[in-house]
Amino acid sequence: MMMSSDKPQALPFFIAAVGAVGSNLVLPEETSKHVVQVLRMTKGEMLRLTDGSGLEAKAVITDDNKKKCSVQILELITHAHSERQHTIAISLLKNTTRFEWFLEKSAELGLVRIVPLICARTEKQHFRFERMRSILISAMLQSQQSRLPTLLEPVAFKKFVAEKFSGEPSAFQGLIAHCGEGEKNDPLTARYKSIFHKTVLIGPEGDFTPEEISFALAHGYEAISLGATRLRTETAGIVAATLLQLT
Repeated sequence: MMMSSDKPQALPFFIAAVGAVGSNLVLPEETSKHVVQVLRMTKGEMLRLTDGSGLEAKAVITDDNKKKCSVQILELITHAHSERQHTIAISLLKNTTRFEWFLEKSAELGLVRIVPLICARTEKQHFRFERMRSILISAMLQSQQSRLPTLLEPVAFKKFVAEKFSGEPSAFQGLIAHCGEGEKNDPLTARYKSIFHKTVLIGPEGDFTPEEISFALAHGYEAISLGATRLRTETAGIVAATLLQLT
């Protein structure tokens, strides 16, 4: 015999433009189809919407048209920005599936910004931006978040490192995780916990070149260790994203 749970089920969650309380809006056709045909939701049922910028709405279906489902906004919730605005800048991978896995998991972890890098040893430079963004959206909704990570177009390693962060120097610290020799800091050290804007550089298969490492260090980045074992690029990215959430 199956026992029922008293825990309320979360309302279905979608990304869409969000209006003021009392306003009516028509959901995009793809979302309408999912709401009406896939989930078989009907007029009077409730759902949640987010625009990906931290604004969340509770809405009721007013017209269950499968191509133009209409809803009315009943309640708005604004989720404040986290003071910790961390970035992973990571090399593109030859195996696109592995890079997509990194994007999905980093979104679930609540990472704020992702920068695809083109490094000296990056083997593949083709990047399907809209597909990658759709993966982030799905992961954001699945993990019940209302802020979509910022995804940049691929950028050359040296260009990104040289431009650095535009805020106050004391508010930013660049970190580079590499497999080369040399002194490396513990990313969980107390000194980093007071820095709310950190960027971690993650290299490609074969790691950063010695020249790239020297270039980053010369521009104020500090070397960190992600553990005693050698990690795949996408694994290193997730480890770094997790550590950033802890600091």
